[in-house]
Amino acid sequence: MSFKAIQRILGILLTVFSVTMLPPIVVSWIYSDGAMLAFAIAFGIIITAGMLIWLPVANVRREARVRDGFIIVVMFWTVLTVTGALPFILSTDPHLSITDAIFESVSGLTTTGATVITHLDELPESILFYRQQLQWLGGMGIIVLAVAVLPILGIGGMQLYRAETPGPMKDSKLTPRITETAKALWMIYLSLTVACAFAYWVAGMNTFDAIGHAFSTVAIGGFSTHDASMGFFNSTAIYLVAVVFMLLAAVNFSLHFVAFRSKNPKGYWHDDEFKFYIVIQLIVITVTILGLWVTKSYDNWSDAWVHGLFQAVSIGTTAGFTTAEFYNWPGFIAITLLFASFVGGCAGSTGGGIKVIRLYLLIKQGMREITRLIHPSAQIPVRIGGKVVQSRIIEAVWGFFALYVASFTVMYLALAATGLDLMTAFSAVAASINNLGPGLGEVGLNYAQMHDPGKWILCFAMLLGRLEIFTLLVLLTPTFWRK
Repeated sequence: MSFKAIQRILGILLTVFSVTMLPPIVVSWIYSDGAMLAFAIAFGIIITAGMLIWLPVANVRREARVRDGFIIVVMFWTVLTVTGALPFILSTDPHLSITDAIFESVSGLTTTGATVITHLDELPESILFYRQQLQWLGGMGIIVLAVAVLPILGIGGMQLYRAETPGPMKDSKLTPRITETAKALWMIYLSLTVACAFAYWVAGMNTFDAIGHAFSTVAIGGFSTHDASMGFFNSTAIYLVAVVFMLLAAVNFSLHFVAFRSKNPKGYWHDDEFKFYIVIQLIVITVTILGLWVTKSYDNWSDAWVHGLFQAVSIGTTAGFTTAEFYNWPGFIAITLLFASFVGGCAGSTGGGIKVIRLYLLIKQGMREITRLIHPSAQIPVRIGGKVVQSRIIEAVWGFFALYVASFTVMYLALAATGLDLMTAFSAVAASINNLGPGLGEVGLNYAQMHDPGKWILCFAMLLGRLEIFTLLVLLTPTFWRK
């Protein structure tokens, strides 16, 4: 490992991140909300730290290796959450403690959407914009954005891309060059954001809310500029716009790229993961709507249909927006929605959870083992899209699932040991590791009442989920540090 190369890349990335403080400064100037100084100071601190890290090793030209990439990604996300918390600490409204500020920053950048801030409707516009911007930047990944510009600075990016990009099939690239891949991803991401903002504006949101909610919708984040989340707008048109773009954002972005390049959407229906994703969404939507209607949670069918559809898609894709207090719905429906978040979105999307492709492979592998019991000598390959899946990938999926269950169990027990009731502890860990946001019990509305030890546990859970378990835990193994 080359620690100087790691230091150089980290300094550059941190310097680049300092630029994200400038848009909130502009928003603060436009609205004269009094929060400009906090962002200006944060900008100064971050860019100074980045330059101080970079300058001593500015002339190092060694290429980052695979192991270096893992260290850079984990260090950067860790440092990023700390520096991203600065505006919340420096601001007078809200003036958060270090724990709360880091929790809010981690939640934003990992697109979890869990919040410790209350009275959002009374906050300065620049703070509200910054929260939404954090989710938008974290949605596709700061690292992928940096990969698009790093070659200009003389830094290769494939190692960073492989370490940060979610999903079991990371080696496939949309274009021959990784730089072009990153640019393609961000162009699609940006296009979806612009389209979503315009749709929200047409549906009735003002410009500020439309942009802010487009940021968090396409990022599958869940932060809102209002305490009541999407329920604030009380508009079926806005709810349906959100549903459409949440569904799109939870699809593998490579499919969007192929459809855009070929100008033919047929590619979606040739993808097994996409078809399985749609089936899961339809099942969750149907169960939720019928459950609300049968239990008479709403007086009329239209309300049950609208709120059931929205919550099923929002929770199922791990966006975490709400139009109603779903945590107060009948227990069966609430638990069904929470379990849907364990699946989450497709690989290569901004969604959280274990990813649809992993569940699909686990089911395929399970069916193969059942068939083997009947025909022990049969050679039965696992196929996706007509292609045989390599045994290495299946083993990696099983390894991921084992680590996911083990990590979830340890954090659940740790949180329960702090005194939380079991339902709150279970749903809080589930909502954090799946990057969902809202949970059940005491964390249904927000996490403001969560004690500090619990918040730190959940911060780790959010990072673990965002970095797909392996990327973070690999650094804790002795093998990684051996020469």
